[in-house]
Amino acid sequence: MSNEPDDDPETRLVRAVAEIGRVTRGRPRVGVSHDDADDVHGTIATDDAIGFDPFPILRAFSERGARVVVMGQVAGILHGSTELTGDLDLLWDGDPSQAPMLASAFTSVQAALTDQDGKAVPLASESFLLPKVFFRTPSASGDCCAPTLPWGALNVLRIIDRAALVRCGDGTEIRYVSGDDLLTMRRAVNRPKDVRRAQELEQLLAAR
Repeated sequence: MSNEPDDDPETRLVRAVAEIGRVTRGRPRVGVSHDDADDVHGTIATDDAIGFDPFPILRAFSERGARVVVMGQVAGILHGSTELTGDLDLLWDGDPSQAPMLASAFTSVQAALTDQDGKAVPLASESFLLPKVFFRTPSASGDCCAPTLPWGALNVLRIIDRAALVRCGDGTEIRYVSGDDLLTMRRAVNRPKDVRRAQELEQLLAAR
């Protein structure tokens, strides 16, 4: 996949979803989820990449006014990364008044939730008050994290406040981690794929 310098974030993600569909079409499932992804190739090599499309759940958040921020490699793609992915990492501010909006959005896309121990939890507001829930929908799987998750030196509330925003052609608003914050997060995790993607992101940010 390649991006043009003047591509907008929506175009980048639309192109990436189409390319993911192309490279995974006909791929047999082997029982490897995004949680089992290796630290080099990332989740594009897992079953969760098959049919991956984050737009339905992102659209559902926007329709309900839920303040959810995209992080991880989907945010990288929105910033111009050419690497494909197979999961969606989400961050929200933990405000209990937002939890019903998250529950409604996930319900609308037929999601199933589990906690960090792999135990099923109800698709209800209280589940989103956990530090992290894992979600699975027909088109995207990933995790949804709150500020109560141990973040080390990262100030996630500031990261949420500084999030970038793209308004798509259909009116969907997608919030995603800023380039500088995504670079900081990449460096903090420091897996081989994060080092590689941090180098790419540095080049993208420098070019702008």
